[in-house]
Amino acid sequence: FGVDKDGLVNEWNNKAAEITKFTQAEVIGRSLVGEFITLEFKEAVKAVLDNALNGQETAASFEFPLFTKDGHRVEVLLNATTRRDAAGNIVGVVGVGQDITERKKAEGELERMARDLRCLIDTANAPIFGID
Repeated sequence: FGVDKDGLVNEWNNKAAEITKFTQAEVIGRSLVGEFITLEFKEAVKAVLDNALNGQETAASFEFPLFTKDGHRVEVLLNATTRRDAAGNIVGVVGVGQDITERKKAEGELERMARDLRCLIDTANAPIFGID
């Protein structure tokens, strides 16, 4: 996706449309942060975009949830890069986002299994030994 200096969407590719279920026509000219980012992450996403608009690109990727047109939560990994014109003037931000929803689900499941195993070991009625 891309936003201009005012934070209005001016680029929306097919993958962004596929992930969010919003068509290009539905998002172009609308505020990315104001209309498409969840309340608890508006400030953080705006800060990432503002930094890129000031020439300070994200050193690391930023994770946040995004809600699709049909209300589903999608976990997104975002990297924001300053967009410049031919004269080097900052004209907006290009964001590269990746849907990491399945990865986050798998991480959550691993954490749950580890907690369950710790609980089982901690509450066992017999000694448990580990041999290396």
